[in-house]
Amino acid sequence: MPNGYLFREYIGAQFTGVRFSDVPINPGLSFNFILAFAIDYTPVDQQATPVPTNGVFSAFWDTGNLSRADVAAIKAAHPNVSVMLGIGGDSVQDIVKVSFTPSSIDSWVANAVASLSVLINEYGLDGVDVDYERFADGVSVDTFVECIGLLLTQLKSAFPNITTSIAPFEDDTVQRYYQPLWSRYSAVINYVNFQFYGYGDNTDVPTYVMFYDQQQANYPGATVLASFKTGDVTGLLSPEQGISAAQELQRQNKLPGLFIFSADSSKVSSYGFEYETRAQEIVANH
Repeated sequence: MPNGYLFREYIGAQFTGVRFSDVPINPGLSFNFILAFAIDYTPVDQQATPVPTNGVFSAFWDTGNLSRADVAAIKAAHPNVSVMLGIGGDSVQDIVKVSFTPSSIDSWVANAVASLSVLINEYGLDGVDVDYERFADGVSVDTFVECIGLLLTQLKSAFPNITTSIAPFEDDTVQRYYQPLWSRYSAVINYVNFQFYGYGDNTDVPTYVMFYDQQQANYPGATVLASFKTGDVTGLLSPEQGISAAQELQRQNKLPGLFIFSADSSKVSSYGFEYETRAQEIVANH
């Protein structure tokens, strides 16, 4: 039986052919896949350079390997697995960087609720993770806060059992948008997927714990998940550093769970899914 602690993994953004079934799944915890990503930009087969669509979301993850049938199959095979939908992300399949670009609060929210509801129903999804990393010129903090806050509020009303999260990282602009969102709408946000892998490769364990404590203070009362990334981590926190930090956070009774970005990278790395296995062992052995 799952122990109430959480492991999450982003999947599908990098098109390495990874499937849900490739990833080791420990039955002793709650396991969330996060499909990366649904984006409110025009589909790549529609025009060469995708442009913002004001909240009309389309699937930009590897739907060929991570289909509706695949979602149903992995959930049937593993009762502790849920599948979430990441929205935003860094880029539209490396063609253009994603920016949060609403025309107005009301129109963006209406479009986003409608289009994301279609994807949630079509794929049988269990939640939404908000991962906008850039904001178009002139988009105020208040506009972002109200758009995302109202979106999550309305989705929770329509789908009472969904899990919601936000995925900020250490950047003055990003924090300036996400901290007020948490402050005003924490009641409809279950987790903060903080991107600790954005910190440098000089981040030793005590420094990681210090960063974790800082983010816990920035998002007071939040369930802040630890994290690291696999694949190319040149100049950034390594998976080994992430594992060591998670062990120390757990020793200090500060680890509600952690996430990895991403299954795609692990699939093609020399070490495979070693870190998924090790990370889940830490979380499962609470």
